[in-house]
Amino acid sequence: MRDSLFQLQRVENVSIQSQIREMLVSAILDGQLPSNTPLPSSRKMSKSLGVSRNTVVLAYQGLVDDGYLISRERSGFYVDPEILEGRAEHLEQRHTSLADGINWSRRFKLNPSENRNHKKPLDWQSYKYPFISNQVDPELFPIAAWRECSRQAMGKRGMDAWTSDTSGSDDPQLLEQIRARLLPRRGIMAAENEVLITMGAQNALYLLSSLLVRPETTVAIEDPGYPDARNVFGLKTERIQPITVDDGGLPVDGRLDGCDYVYVTPSHQCPTTRTMPLARRKALLERANHQDFVIIEDDYEAETNYAGAPTPALKSLDRQGRVIYIGSLSKTLFPGLRLGYIVASAELIHELRALRLCVLRHTPNNNQRTLAYFLSLGHHDTLIHRLHRAYQARWKTMAEALDRYLPDATTVPIYGGSTFWVEGPAQLDGDLLANEALANGIVIEPGSIHFADPNGPKNFFRLGFSSVALERIAPGIKRLSELIADQCARKGQTLAAPRPSGPG
Repeated sequence: MRDSLFQLQRVENVSIQSQIREMLVSAILDGQLPSNTPLPSSRKMSKSLGVSRNTVVLAYQGLVDDGYLISRERSGFYVDPEILEGRAEHLEQRHTSLADGINWSRRFKLNPSENRNHKKPLDWQSYKYPFISNQVDPELFPIAAWRECSRQAMGKRGMDAWTSDTSGSDDPQLLEQIRARLLPRRGIMAAENEVLITMGAQNALYLLSSLLVRPETTVAIEDPGYPDARNVFGLKTERIQPITVDDGGLPVDGRLDGCDYVYVTPSHQCPTTRTMPLARRKALLERANHQDFVIIEDDYEAETNYAGAPTPALKSLDRQGRVIYIGSLSKTLFPGLRLGYIVASAELIHELRALRLCVLRHTPNNNQRTLAYFLSLGHHDTLIHRLHRAYQARWKTMAEALDRYLPDATTVPIYGGSTFWVEGPAQLDGDLLANEALANGIVIEPGSIHFADPNGPKNFFRLGFSSVALERIAPGIKRLSELIADQCARKGQTLAAPRPSGPG
C-alpha cells in the first residue's frame, strides 16, 4: 500500500482521531481500499502520521464498531467486505459536450441566474476589515449555551420530536416561544394557527409571492431596497413599482394607489437604516384600508434597536388584518440557522402551510427544538443584551470614524442597527471601490445592487460592523477613505479633507 494514501491534512477544531477516521472512510468508500485489504498496524500508522498510537487504535476500533473494518486476532485490521455490498459497479461515463446535449436555455421559463445578487468572498472572515452586514462575531455568540440546547434537543427523550416527519406541522414548543417571547417584544399578539415557521425571511417572501403574486399583480417596493425581495417578486410579476425612500423610509402617497401589495422594512429600512415614524406607519395602514392593498412587513433588524425606544411593529397597529409580518432569527443568532416565521391571518397561514408542504414539508425539526430551548432558557434575551452593548460601542466608533475620514457622507442611524449607508462623491464607482478595497483587506458592499434601476446611482456603499473588531473600525475606515480619495483623484475630483481628531 502506498504511503501517500495515508496522509492527514490537519483541520482546525477537528480531532486527530476524527481526521484519521475520515481519511480511512474516504479511502474505503472511494475504492482505494478494496474488500479484505489489510491496514497498516497501529504502530506503523501512528509513525507514518506522526500521531499517538492510542489515537490510531481508537480510530480503528471505532471503524470496527461501525462495520468498516474487521479485526482478526494476531493478524490485524482489514476492510470489511460487507460495507461495500449493495453498491453499483462504477462505470466510466463518456463526457457529454454542450454541442450534443440538451439545449436547456430553450427550456428555461425563468433565468434566476440573471438576478442581481450580493456577492462576498466565501472567506470573508480572513479579511482584516470585514465591513459586511448580517454576519456573526463568534466572540459574542454563546456557543456553549447553543451546544447545550442542541444536546437537550437531540436527546433520547425528545427523539420523536426531531426524527419524525411532522408533515406540515411546526414544533409546538417553538411556536409557543415565538408567541410568548418574541412577538410581545414587537407588540404583537398571535394565535398558534397564525404563525408559520420558515427557512428564514427570504423563504417567507418566496412562499408569499408564490401564493399571492401573479403576472397581473402590482407590488410596491422601497428604492433603494432589499435586493432579494425585488428578485423574488420579480420572478412572478414584471409589475414592480419602486418608490424612492426618504428620511422616514417609504413615503405614503398616491404612488401606492393601485398596488396589490406593498413591501416595507419600517424598523431599519434596508439599506438606508431609516426608521419609519409612528405617524407614517399609521398613515400607511390607513391608506392600505382605503386603497385595499396588503402590507408585507419585513421587520428587519428589529432586535437591534439599542439607541432609542423601539417603534412598535406595523403588525401591532393593524386592526384590519392587512399586515403580513415576517420575522427572522438570522440577524441575532446566525445566518446559517435559516429559521424565520410569518405572522398573518389563520386563513393565509393555512394555505401557506399547504404550499410549504409541497416545497420542503417543514423546516428541520432538530433546529426548531434547539431554538425552542434557546428561547425558553433565556439565552436569546441574554444574547440580545450582549449584542446591544457591543453594537452600541461599534456604532459610536463607526460614526466617529466616518465623520472624521468621510465627513458628510452618511447620517448616523437613529435607532442603532448594525450597518451604515454611505453616500460617496458623485463620480465614485462603488463597484470598483469594492474590488479595490478587497485588495487592501477591506470587505464592503456596493450600494448599486439596492437600486431597482440597474443604471442607478453607483456612489453608495454599505458598511456593516457586526463582525468587525472594535479596534479595527477606525483604521479600516481611514484606509477606505484613502482608496476613495485615490479614485476621485484619478477622475479629477477632490475629496473633502479628514476632520481633525478630537481631544485624546
